[in-house]
Amino acid sequence: MDTEAQPTERDRSSRPSGTEQTSDPEGPEGRSRSAFSAWLADWVPGGRITLALLVLLTLLLLVSTFVLRPFQIPSGSMERGLRIGDRVLVNKLAYRFDGRPQRGDIVVFDGTGLFGHGDYIKRVVGVGGDHVVCCDKEGRVRVNDRAVDESGFLYPGDSPSVVPFDVVVPDGTLFVLGDHRDDSSDSRDHLGSPGGGMVPVDKVIGRADWIVWPFGHATHLDRPDAYARVPAPAAKGADG
Repeated sequence: MDTEAQPTERDRSSRPSGTEQTSDPEGPEGRSRSAFSAWLADWVPGGRITLALLVLLTLLLLVSTFVLRPFQIPSGSMERGLRIGDRVLVNKLAYRFDGRPQRGDIVVFDGTGLFGHGDYIKRVVGVGGDHVVCCDKEGRVRVNDRAVDESGFLYPGDSPSVVPFDVVVPDGTLFVLGDHRDDSSDSRDHLGSPGGGMVPVDKVIGRADWIVWPFGHATHLDRPDAYARVPAPAAKGADG
């Protein structure tokens, strides 16, 4: 009996061939993208440079709209830390995902109908439920019966306030003050106005995180430790 193995059709077809051509599924797609970008560059006046600038401007617009917004300091109300003409970057995502402004944060908010027209920048001193008083026997602001040492950011020579106040901040609002108390229009000046000088949280545009200009003054704006030991507000209805 002939026992020699005979190659089958499958055996022959499975052998590699030097002339076999492999398919390149990404080739046509890559050529299509290249052709489209080349066509677009030819269509736009100025060619690829103009196209690149348009893409960059679009990205900057998206970032400015949804992530970061530049803000120029218009007055001396936040000196000594923020000077007139400083440019800060406002983090618009800081409170977007279940976050809330914290005591000590520097926030930019829409003051239309509250403090006047336009945007304002101030420091958060009280949040919803807080009892904020000024001033105690030592001339300090007290939040939830805890004295706050503001010497680290208060403008030199300023007292915490020449206007006395004793307020409980409604839920969903903020009590805000400028660091240069003698040159700041803030919650103290609108205690008798509708809203009592409080800033609704939904009016907050974002948190000022960086001074970016001038370069010699550039720095990260940290939340001061002065508020770290302030206790949570007393629960409503609690005794005392």
